[in-house]
Amino acid sequence: MRGLDSYIALAKQKGIHEAVLLKTSQIHTEFWVRMKCQFGCRLYGKSLCCPPSTPTPEETRRLLDSYALAILFHKRWTKGKRDVTSFNEGVVDVEMALFLDGSYKAWSMGAGPCTRCKTCNILGGCAHPLRARPSMEACGIDVFRTAAEAGLSFSVLRNVEEPSSSFGLVVVK
Repeated sequence: MRGLDSYIALAKQKGIHEAVLLKTSQIHTEFWVRMKCQFGCRLYGKSLCCPPSTPTPEETRRLLDSYALAILFHKRWTKGKRDVTSFNEGVVDVEMALFLDGSYKAWSMGAGPCTRCKTCNILGGCAHPLRARPSMEACGIDVFRTAAEAGLSFSVLRNVEEPSSSFGLVVVK
């Protein structure tokens, strides 16, 4: 496996502005985060990449504890322009590169709900299991606290016209 710096460089080639290495112990999971999905998102329960189909915060913590390192990705969006699908593609591309280079445990989480299909086959299987990933929030990760403690600068989006941020994560080894 190549050094992790080369995967950070790959992320930047994919248009991701920042990528930082973290110990998985620096990633915060909280029960309340999933409540924000359940009582704040119109897509709750309508996608295999959204709760209640995603790992609980407790399951996510167990998952994170089975790894030592992660790469946290940050993409800044200009006023009113967001293409979260392309951001998530870049995150999965880094995961796949890590996997193909020998980090067989690599797994990623993206930002926002999955947008791969117009309607998710919630009762069947995912049509894109090699590339579809849940968001960090859907898995109970406190993204704001994790990103702030990692030194990444962002602000809360107050309206859709403001610049915004997206975050993704690849757990590595």
